[in-house]
Amino acid sequence: MLKVDGIDVYYGNIQALKGVSLEVNEGEIVTLIGANGAGKSTLLKTLSGLLRTKKGKIEYLDKSITKRAAQTIVRAGISYVPEGRRVFSNMSVEENLELGAF
Repeated sequence: MLKVDGIDVYYGNIQALKGVSLEVNEGEIVTLIGANGAGKSTLLKTLSGLLRTKKGKIEYLDKSITKRAAQTIVRAGISYVPEGRRVFSNMSVEENLELGAF
């Protein structure tokens, strides 16, 4: 379903992810655990197209999404929803998620 193969991601000249690979099959639940600065958010932002890889590839449903625009990836079913920050407090969780899908 989701395959990440050897991705490297940088913020300018600073390497944030090096050689990250993972595979998530249909029906699995996966959790990313790590210390602050370990790259959890960077990985999620990269999967959702908000950051670009310098190396490696990402496939979703057997199609490459490595260089796709974020809005294309959202339409395919992947999005990034940051925890507890920059949400519209006067809206419900569901409304915030729906808004994030656009």
